Amino acid sequence: MRLKSMKIKLFTSKHSNSLHTHHIFPIQQQNNNNHYLKLINSCKYINPLLQIHTHFLQIKNPSLILYNSFIKAYSKFHHFHKAINLYHTILKIGLKPDKFTFNFVLKACTSALDFHEGVNIYKDIVFNGLECDVYIGTSLIDMFCKMGCLDNARNVFDKMPVKDGVCWNAMISGLSQSLNPCEALEMFWRMQMEGFEVDKVSILNLAPAVSRLGDVGCCKSIHGYVVRRSICGVVSNSLIDMYCKCGDVHSAQRVFDRMGVRDDVSWATMMAGYVKNGCYFEGLQLLHKMRRGNVKMNKVAVVNALLVVAEMRDLEKGKEIYNYALQMGLMSDIVVATPIVCMYAKCGELKKARELFLSLEGRDLVAWSAFLSALVETGYPREVLSIFQVMQYEGLKPDKAILSILVSGCTEISNIGLGKIMHCYAIKADMESDISMVTTLVSMYIRFELFTYAMTLFNRMQIKDIVVWNTLINGFTKYGDPHLALEMFNRLQLSGILPDSGTMVGLFSACAIMDDLDLGTCLHGGIEKSGFESDIHVKVALMDMYAKCGSLCSVERLFLLTKHVKDEVSWNVMIAGYLHNGYSNEAISTFRRMKLENVRPNLVTFVTILPAVSYLSILREAMAFHTCIIRMGFLSCTLIGNSLIDMYAKCGQLRYSEKCFHEMENKDTISWNAMLSAYAMHGQGELAVALFSVMQESNVRVDSVSYISVLSACRHSGLIQEGWDIFASMCEKHHVEPSMEHYACMVDLLGCAGLFDEVLSLLNKMTTEPDARVWGALLAACKIHSNVTLGEVAVHHLLKLEPRNPVHHVVLSDIYAQCGRWNDARRTRSHINNHGLKKIPGYSWVGAHKNEMEKKPTRITMSCNHESASELTKSASKTAFDNSTADNNFGNELVNEVFAELKDFHEKNASTGLESPTLLIIRKVVELSSYHHFGQFLQNKNHL
Repeated sequence: MRLKSMKIKLFTSKHSNSLHTHHIFPIQQQNNNNHYLKLINSCKYINPLLQIHTHFLQIKNPSLILYNSFIKAYSKFHHFHKAINLYHTILKIGLKPDKFTFNFVLKACTSALDFHEGVNIYKDIVFNGLECDVYIGTSLIDMFCKMGCLDNARNVFDKMPVKDGVCWNAMISGLSQSLNPCEALEMFWRMQMEGFEVDKVSILNLAPAVSRLGDVGCCKSIHGYVVRRSICGVVSNSLIDMYCKCGDVHSAQRVFDRMGVRDDVSWATMMAGYVKNGCYFEGLQLLHKMRRGNVKMNKVAVVNALLVVAEMRDLEKGKEIYNYALQMGLMSDIVVATPIVCMYAKCGELKKARELFLSLEGRDLVAWSAFLSALVETGYPREVLSIFQVMQYEGLKPDKAILSILVSGCTEISNIGLGKIMHCYAIKADMESDISMVTTLVSMYIRFELFTYAMTLFNRMQIKDIVVWNTLINGFTKYGDPHLALEMFNRLQLSGILPDSGTMVGLFSACAIMDDLDLGTCLHGGIEKSGFESDIHVKVALMDMYAKCGSLCSVERLFLLTKHVKDEVSWNVMIAGYLHNGYSNEAISTFRRMKLENVRPNLVTFVTILPAVSYLSILREAMAFHTCIIRMGFLSCTLIGNSLIDMYAKCGQLRYSEKCFHEMENKDTISWNAMLSAYAMHGQGELAVALFSVMQESNVRVDSVSYISVLSACRHSGLIQEGWDIFASMCEKHHVEPSMEHYACMVDLLGCAGLFDEVLSLLNKMTTEPDARVWGALLAACKIHSNVTLGEVAVHHLLKLEPRNPVHHVVLSDIYAQCGRWNDARRTRSHINNHGLKKIPGYSWVGAHKNEMEKKPTRITMSCNHESASELTKSASKTAFDNSTADNNFGNELVNEVFAELKDFHEKNASTGLESPTLLIIRKVVELSSYHHFGQFLQNKNHL
């Protein structure tokens, strides 16, 4: 017996490929079925099983049990077709399969996804009358569900007279993957109603259905059931996954935190949940906990951790994960290696990313596609085309997905020539007949505003789906004429293809651009009849249309009706609607409500809300939003960086704008324009001209906005020669046609310097008639230099363009007064009353509470006495103190500056009887509106 067991042990060795037959199979035991059963069951590798099978074929009249054991063993080692062939051998030699045979071979068919064999075996089962057997029925249900034949699975399930929990669980698992996951919930409910106990397998099988439905309420109900029945262990991981896929990350985190024992799946599931919901900062914190606790990361955790550090642009953490993957030997897995390459690309390490990618073995089209997508996403479209050349050199043919990425890269770098080359490649690769490929090309041509090309491709299509119609409708709306979008919609209706939610989104955008509230309201009535109003994307587009058409009451009504399904997109539209209509405070309040309701702001939220802060110029709010942006990992986004530059400039903090600009890794033309505008806003003409020079040297594309910003800066700083040189370079160097704004800047620049001959020469060279902006700039210059003649000419043209604007009469009256022509001044002023015109009184905002100032503008005059000035100063100081923030060094400097200016004014004018310098105080108080220094300020003021 000892020798026998030793021989069996020898036989199970991984390398025992050539053992002598007579040592293993004694002649007297060759027909011993029990001996073969022991050998089969002891096999740990496939090679010994194959040897046993070879000798098994020599046995006369082997038993059915041996065949069943071989079928089961082959399935265990994933040789499913060998198992199925053995089943056919059983039929050929005349053995009658039993329920174990059918059970084992059905599992082999299921794993092999061999539907044809499965159906044939099902017929044999029916023929043998075993269809109602609970074990065979369960295997049939499992097979039909995994092959997508749910009707067959239901038929088998309904015919079974006796069902057990395993059978119910198999049916729930299949329905969870169906097109209607609600059926899985119904089956789960039926299972309980018929008295079957729900176990952890039932919960695990139901989880995919709940996740696909995204129903947080259902998820909480299941969570409560799990707690009441004390079903723990692996179910906790499933709960985390369900909550994350339903968008409730906070609940998932609570389940994770309360777990007594966490395995590697728990950590990986939580990390994947953070990634899915865009919680990259929280994902980074979880990664830190894992590293600190020496938690072993599995493949899923590594991949998702890489996605987190890539989005956060945390290169150091990325390198740590890369080294960990090397230590664990995961770099040979393309699933792990691909996100590592993408991480380096997103963190700006293009050289390293390229080296790693080209060193990967077994690169498939998925890896190429992921790397190319990362390059497009991070703003390296030229590198995309370079990698494509490498791909061609290696003899790989791009598929539709990769070609679509390449077309997007051509669009991003505004290179229509390369786009046409990609189009030619699609024709040669016989992809032009593919609907999705043609749709991508149509989209590209529309982006380049080559509508003729787009329509030619569209008209050649033999089969058109709703996606390509929507591409044209949305394309005409964004880049062309919205009226053409409506014309395409009429053609769509005549074609017989039914519009979908994407169609309605494009139409509402067209109505918003045309400011056609009546048409938008009519379309709203149409979607109520067709049932599209319940679609969240349509509702969001509808809200956006009403907001841009000025009907805020309609927006608020729709927003309240989406109470139970509001996501971050709905909140973003509501915030944008308030901002578009001038309600900046309401926009910020809506943002706060959004956070109170645990809706996570996304990138678009911050891009939308930062202009509201810029408009109100509240430094405290600006710094709070900046902090939130850093915390949520959006700081590396170019759109956010551009908005921060503009925001800090409008809050009076030019040095913060400069810091944001210089720290940006991926600057675009808008980034440079924002910084130029900031310098212009603060009168820093020399810095603006220097930056403009650097911009050109860096080969950044200069557009018309760039010239407006730098010319405006020259205008504010009186840089005449620099302004002339820059204006001249527009057409000569960058081929930018000057617009009315450019001419207005130049007229203002030259006019303020008194160079009226140059102004007239410039006006005579204009190819089109000057508009009100140009003549208004000339009139303002005439007021500065008391030039009555040119002032009258400017007013003459302005009254033709803007006859109801009283400001032109007022300015001309002031020019007459400066020249001592009082009768003309009175006559000009009388025109205002005679024509029923009324000048809007000026007012000033005091403090940071601009919501109050918007409703009650306060006029500041110099006619107030010292007492009223003192009260006004105290009021303004208190308002600013209530909205202050800490920046001690800068605040102390301003306090000392205010005190020095007031003291100097008091000493110089004490004997002149001048009024108290209220305006000076107010101006400095506004500058101090975000700092904790007003106690000192008031104390110093009382000493005056």
